[in-house]
Amino acid sequence: MLDGLPAGVVGGHPAGADRSTLRLALTVGGLVLAVLLGFGLGRTNPGPATPSATSAAAATDDHSHAPGTGPHDHGTGQAADSGAGGFSVSSAGYTLTPSAVQFGAGRAGEFRFQVRDERRRPVTRFAVVHDKPMHLIVVRRDLTGYQHLHPTMAADGTWSVPLTLAQPGVWRAYADFTAVADDGRQTAVTLGVDLVAPGGYAPRPLPAPATTTTVDGFTVGYEGTPEVGRALPLRFRVGTGDAPAALERYLGAYGHLVALREGDLGYLHVHPLAGPAGDTVTFQVTAPGPGRYRMYLDFQVAGVVRTAEFTVTVP
Repeated sequence: MLDGLPAGVVGGHPAGADRSTLRLALTVGGLVLAVLLGFGLGRTNPGPATPSATSAAAATDDHSHAPGTGPHDHGTGQAADSGAGGFSVSSAGYTLTPSAVQFGAGRAGEFRFQVRDERRRPVTRFAVVHDKPMHLIVVRRDLTGYQHLHPTMAADGTWSVPLTLAQPGVWRAYADFTAVADDGRQTAVTLGVDLVAPGGYAPRPLPAPATTTTVDGFTVGYEGTPEVGRALPLRFRVGTGDAPAALERYLGAYGHLVALREGDLGYLHVHPLAGPAGDTVTFQVTAPGPGRYRMYLDFQVAGVVRTAEFTVTVP
């Protein structure tokens, strides 16, 4: 007797049990053990993984940003500018919250807003990009009345800027900024919100595509054609008559280019290539999709900033 059981019994089974049944049990047990071992090895020795969005971004990003709120420049801006933005009041954990969205047409007013994080706290830390922590673009939905403004921020995170909506209609305001999180992470975001100027709205047709235009006596032209999904250079030249204009740095660069897509008003803010300008400034532009775009080039000569506008069709 072993442990109170009759002799010839181990584990409660008679010693003379059917040997075929025993062999079957051993075979099944071995298969189960093999499956379990294989599962464990698969977990401890994973095969090649598909790159995550974060690692893919890291592989294509050719620069890093130190934590803080110091000057910040994206160079050619390809990582940020390859797709259109500004479609929503919320993106990447940040929300644009205006205090009011209705303005009297043609009357001077003030636009006030906050940027809030995912915990609904006002954001008060922003990186300086092209000499400013906040760039505000305002345009009517027929792509007229373009304004490039720079609000100022109060201690509580409320931004304010004088604003006049010259004509009745629905306008789009884009807040273009780089927020700095508590842990120092920097996130470039473009948020958009509609503003309303009540009254009779008579939209203007978009001008026909052209590669030259004039503004305040300056002739501005460009070479190059944007393509979908491919970064290509656009070279802008500014002159007066036959004489080249001496472009000056404005907000840390020789020019700023914003492109808005007709219809959905998708927003692209493209940074220029570095280097001396003379009368020429070059941008790398990637069209996010086909359609007609309105391009707005800000340039400075003799201390005065002017904006040249172009219509371009991307097939």
